[in-house]
Amino acid sequence: MESRAYFSPFSEIEVSQNRLPHWQQQSGGTYFLTWRLADSVPRRVLDEFEEERSEWLDQHPHPWTEAIEQEYHARFSREMDRFLDQNWGSCILRNRAHAREVGERLLFDPEKRNFVHSFVVMPNHVHALISFQESVSLSQWVKSCKGIAARNIRRAHRGRLPSVWQKDYFDRLIRDASHFANCVRYIRRNPEKARLRSGFLLYESETAQSIP
Repeated sequence: MESRAYFSPFSEIEVSQNRLPHWQQQSGGTYFLTWRLADSVPRRVLDEFEEERSEWLDQHPHPWTEAIEQEYHARFSREMDRFLDQNWGSCILRNRAHAREVGERLLFDPEKRNFVHSFVVMPNHVHALISFQESVSLSQWVKSCKGIAARNIRRAHRGRLPSVWQKDYFDRLIRDASHFANCVRYIRRNPEKARLRSGFLLYESETAQSIP
């Protein structure tokens, strides 16, 4: 059964920062998640991006206001999405079997502790919109999902892939129903925005399908 909760300014949250700034989950939080292949952005482009982002982060320490968080996403999440839609790199997720493997990992939930609203597996990255119960660690869930998919994809390549995923992921805590609907539309339109007619895998729950 679907369960959906949005960001509450009255609930406690933890913010951690490893390679990326992450909002650690609130009880029942809904997240827009992105992760990408290791070779999805050229090294030169990525170095310039990381240098600019690091300087910005140094000037904007946590905790962030909602306005600062929106500025971060406008400047950096949007730019990274633009890079990914160039379809750079090996784009091994064009392979239907590899895309299905990622999709199966996203939907695998025998204990029914989360609800997948929507996802798209693009040639070199993944976007997903998921609600989690409070007992689920977001970082551990992403680590497990990426790890199992990578292991099975590497097995198909007989170990010839040195790595599959870039080491971290982007997450954005969903604020309200309008934000949720915008994320559904973004996922749905991502293949068209990247000028793809094939080579992607799109999934929508009944709730996501009902959003025009």
